[in-house]
Amino acid sequence: MIVDSQIHLWAPETPERPWIPGGQQRAHLSEPLTYEKFVPMMDQAGVDRAIIVPPTWPGDNNDHALDAAGRHPDRFAIMGRFPVERSDMARLVPGWKSQKGMLGIRVAFNHEKARWIVDGTTDWFWPAAQEHDIPLMIFAPDSPEAIGQIAQRYPNLRLIIDHMGLATRGPEHKRIRERVALIAPYAKFPNVAVKLSAIPGFSDEPYPYRDMTEHLQTLLAAFGPRRCFWGSDLTHQRGKVPYRQYVTHFTEELDFLSDADRRWIMGDALLDFLGWK
Repeated sequence: MIVDSQIHLWAPETPERPWIPGGQQRAHLSEPLTYEKFVPMMDQAGVDRAIIVPPTWPGDNNDHALDAAGRHPDRFAIMGRFPVERSDMARLVPGWKSQKGMLGIRVAFNHEKARWIVDGTTDWFWPAAQEHDIPLMIFAPDSPEAIGQIAQRYPNLRLIIDHMGLATRGPEHKRIRERVALIAPYAKFPNVAVKLSAIPGFSDEPYPYRDMTEHLQTLLAAFGPRRCFWGSDLTHQRGKVPYRQYVTHFTEELDFLSDADRRWIMGDALLDFLGWK
């Protein structure tokens, strides 16, 4: 079972569903990557399932992902978008996972939302998510220390750190060794896992990205294969990297992985952590 821990899928902008201001500039691709387009890509790459992480540009809108999971429940599940800046939306938290295919929430603290994780805006959200057992995927490239603080404060809150805790842009983008050294100690919190995702975007070498191997080894040594999840974040590379290469990088190129390690990292561990049956 090969499960992609992060793929952005989205539908075209419509008058009924307008995107956020500047959304067209933020979109990873010039044409939407819909689930109808993505299912054949999964088949070709040998990917059995995928977690849909709705992107930022359509706003807090999970409709396309919910449609995908409804039509293909054996292929898709969702870590949905949620307006964490609005404490008045706390009423949605208790029933969040009752939506078909919804496994949890993905919170992204970048762009104009970067400060929300440290300025008190989201303080209400963490205990609510813990109380209702809602797993979170968390992207906080400007405040990685806050992830450790949240993990310690809420020990029953399942947290998945996106993209190895690395920054995808800005001055921290290529400071991989320093950031991995910061993230690896968070493995002491049993409620924390990490995505080994978006590898081509951080590497300075062509496939098979040998300069990233030691960093993957560091995180695997810290978290273990049952708390490390392979993922592509395919569209972030603007479609420049063939989907199949994301798979073969882990299934064929990383010689230090045992067959059992690969089985956990490529899917079984994520299914277990999120409770996707």
